[in-house]
Amino acid sequence: MDSSEFNRIVEKYIDVVFRSALSFCKHKSDAEDITQNTFIKLLKCEVDFESDGHIRKWLIRVAANESKSLWRSFWYKRVISFNDLDHEPEHIEPIKSDIFAEVMKLPTKYSSVLHLYYYEGYQCDEIAAILGISESNVQTRLMRARKMLKDKLGEAWI
Repeated sequence: MDSSEFNRIVEKYIDVVFRSALSFCKHKSDAEDITQNTFIKLLKCEVDFESDGHIRKWLIRVAANESKSLWRSFWYKRVISFNDLDHEPEHIEPIKSDIFAEVMKLPTKYSSVLHLYYYEGYQCDEIAAILGISESNVQTRLMRARKMLKDKLGEAWI
């Protein structure tokens, strides 16, 4: 991959990767590290991508795997973080910021599927492939996450 193609991909997908990483790990600094590692892996990879959609899915999958690696790391298991999510990504409209904040408060397995479904526009089968879980598991997580948000926010979030 040449540098101009790499730069094009980074510019186009850095927000997608960062938002996905943030939904997986919930901390801005960890999401930044995951985003950086994801693009380093892209630079080193030898995959021939079929389309921009293929690149996007690959990047989100790598970000998910990097998040899992972070959770398994010795450092993450031994350190208590004092950093809380202190702001939303700039792309989120102010009206939806309360909803986004509530989504980020959900357990990761629920916030990640909500993020991929509503914010990134993936279908359940695509989310299943990205996260490496079954499609019925994705649907169950979406149903439970929606119920949790409904209990917290009432009908206003829909």
